[in-house]
Amino acid sequence: MSQIQPLTVDVLEQEALPAELPPLTAPAPKGRLRRAPLPQWVRLLLSNPKSRGGLIVLGAMIVVAVFAPLIATHDPNAFSLIDSRQSPSWNHLFGTTDQGADIFSQVVLGARTSLILGASAALLSTVLATTFGILGAYAGGWIDDVVNFVTNVFLVIPTIPLLVVVSGYLKTRGSLTMILIIGLTLAALEARILRGQALSLRNRDFVQAAKVAGESTPRIIFGEIMPNMVSRIAAGFVLVFYVAILTAAGLEFLGLGDMQHTSWGVTLYWAQVNSTVLQGEWWPFLFPGLALATTVAALVFILAGLDEVSNPRLRVERTHRRAWRSLLLGKGRT
Repeated sequence: MSQIQPLTVDVLEQEALPAELPPLTAPAPKGRLRRAPLPQWVRLLLSNPKSRGGLIVLGAMIVVAVFAPLIATHDPNAFSLIDSRQSPSWNHLFGTTDQGADIFSQVVLGARTSLILGASAALLSTVLATTFGILGAYAGGWIDDVVNFVTNVFLVIPTIPLLVVVSGYLKTRGSLTMILIIGLTLAALEARILRGQALSLRNRDFVQAAKVAGESTPRIIFGEIMPNMVSRIAAGFVLVFYVAILTAAGLEFLGLGDMQHTSWGVTLYWAQVNSTVLQGEWWPFLFPGLALATTVAALVFILAGLDEVSNPRLRVERTHRRAWRSLLLGKGRT
């Protein structure tokens, strides 16, 4: 009988291990770039039906504003006594004014002016509020005292009466004045909100760990604190956006805006001056007012979605309502 030779360690390893280990993950196909995942707050915002609808409507308004010169069919400031006071038709989709100006062109080109004014005021307010709110909360001491004093001063300044007074004394009224006053006065409220949120984040464990690790102050602020406040910063931007649009339209409706530029408020002002409603002409009021209301409603829906992103309790309540609705529907079908 032949003796059985004991297996050595090399033989065992050769039998146990395959010749070539398979890769842990399948290699990405060549020539195809990997998509970067969206941030969580963006995915939550897109999954919310209210904010998703608001983003679609606002995106459509932005597209109209960008391509306004191509979409407008007539000169918005042209006068024609032959075409005056025409109701909506194929030649003039939104009708004409008492002077024969095409209202459709005024609404389309006015979207650019109104959206630029609202976005500029919101951007100015957001930058100031984020900078001073986070800086005062993180630095503390006399810097925080100065930020508190400045925000308290601007909090007691009413925005609309200040705009009325300033517009009444200025010889030339432009959008820059509205942008500066709206942005500066509304930045104080957002700075106070962001300061309170930054104070709660300043003592969190991940911020303290970054300090112990020797991270620089800009790295802690922009890398640790600010990413946890993105939804609140975006909500402040949207809030100032639609407040600025409404405020500017209201002042222009009162005749305190820049009458040389076409906007929704200016179109409503001339409709009011010419007493179009008393003469049975409803279209000069309806279409610019509808464009203004639609844009503001879209921004309000986006703000509601941002509230759910920043407040997990609202998402839980929405999930519970959806579960109860599906349960009741299921019982009704049975």
